[in-house]
Amino acid sequence: MERAKFEYKTLEQIIEDCAKRALHIEFDPDLSILYEPIEIGGRKLGNRLAVHPMEGSDATADGKPGELAFHRWKRFASGGAKLLWGEAAAVVPDGRSNPRQLIACKENVRELTELVKQTRCAHRDALGTDSDFLIGIQLSHAGRHCFTKPALAFRLPVHDSFTVLDKRTREPLPADYPVVTDDYLEHLEESFVDAARAACDSGFDFIDIKQCHSYLLNELLAARTRAGKYGGTFENRTRFVGNVVRRIKDALADEILIASRLNIFDSIPFGKDPATGIGKPLPYEVPYELAWGVDESNPQRENLSEPIKLIESLSMLGVSMLSVSIGSPYWSPHLLRPFSRPVEGGYLSPEHPLVGVDRLFRLTGEIQKAFPHIPVVGAGYSWLRQFMLNAAAANVRSGRVTIVGAGRGALAYPEFAREGKAQGSLDSRKVCLNDSLCSNLLRAFASDGGKTPTGCPIRDATYREIYKLLK
Repeated sequence: MERAKFEYKTLEQIIEDCAKRALHIEFDPDLSILYEPIEIGGRKLGNRLAVHPMEGSDATADGKPGELAFHRWKRFASGGAKLLWGEAAAVVPDGRSNPRQLIACKENVRELTELVKQTRCAHRDALGTDSDFLIGIQLSHAGRHCFTKPALAFRLPVHDSFTVLDKRTREPLPADYPVVTDDYLEHLEESFVDAARAACDSGFDFIDIKQCHSYLLNELLAARTRAGKYGGTFENRTRFVGNVVRRIKDALADEILIASRLNIFDSIPFGKDPATGIGKPLPYEVPYELAWGVDESNPQRENLSEPIKLIESLSMLGVSMLSVSIGSPYWSPHLLRPFSRPVEGGYLSPEHPLVGVDRLFRLTGEIQKAFPHIPVVGAGYSWLRQFMLNAAAANVRSGRVTIVGAGRGALAYPEFAREGKAQGSLDSRKVCLNDSLCSNLLRAFASDGGKTPTGCPIRDATYREIYKLLK
């Protein structure tokens, strides 16, 4: 498949191409609805725009925010989006996906408090007030993607081929590698509560119980073949997250809001076709019982019945906001972040990126319409470049989503929200080009054995210099 280039110069051109492809992607030239305030869990949010969580690999060895973390967060804060969904912070040191990931723990409260303080100050300086600005942080365990010693919820033959004992040495997972025990998971529940308390003490407005992208809590949701109280039935597979939310509510009541970034459709792993370089589905058998939110007779199609059932439960337990996603960055990146150019060594997209955008919008819309009382944050906008806010406005107006987030787009163009309001459009010279350079940084190793700090090498000179060192 030829690389899909973004060649749209006008809104009319991209609208015409979407129509030719029979895609339900709408655009609205009137952006005003994006700047209307809403309420989340009794707290005011000044507009409908968000920055998605993206790990920066710029924490210290003990999980405290480093200099570049402050740089990123303050750029996001001054950009005008009123919801800053902070990146994944591990709840235990051995749950980190890389050695420079944040850790949410009592030992790091002082530095996290300073991060929140400076982030709020940057927003206040740029926007005049931070009274309607909400800052959150993801609480995460990387599971099978831990930097060392993977923590598997259950064995998955194909997925295990992507899993390594140590990301530096790429040593493969042995056949007899064990899954985590129920006792480990019981203790981990308390670690999530401790991390939530640390986040609350640091001044965050909300926490995100991360259940996406093939990390541990996402994998537990699909653990039909796991024995014990955390596997098999729907009730067992959702036991962990239910227990965590209850225990956080018991410990902190309404001191901090609880949100969750949730995979609603895992799909299946893809691999690189050696002949073409295009991603293709890896072999699988049906009924397929190794993923969450899939049609067991055809796991490349979604079945949202269990995700909807879980969301109903989470809502009753007091979860105030959802961010929905799909797929895994490790084996199906085209699903969750439609791209023009793959990450170094990755596969070419097996579909036009607009097809991926359409899928994300459609599935998000199904969740939002099933739960109109829950603010849902949508993804998939960055590939649309200067037209992403037009799609955002159309989706908010039609009730397909409440809040729209930018991930890679915010790394490249952190002031997208502020300039969209002031100008009524975005500057095509500042947008994300979807060339995966930020992902290349995220996957690279620095000379000291740690991961390379991550940002946009094209739009941010700080990361341009870092990227040059990889060449």
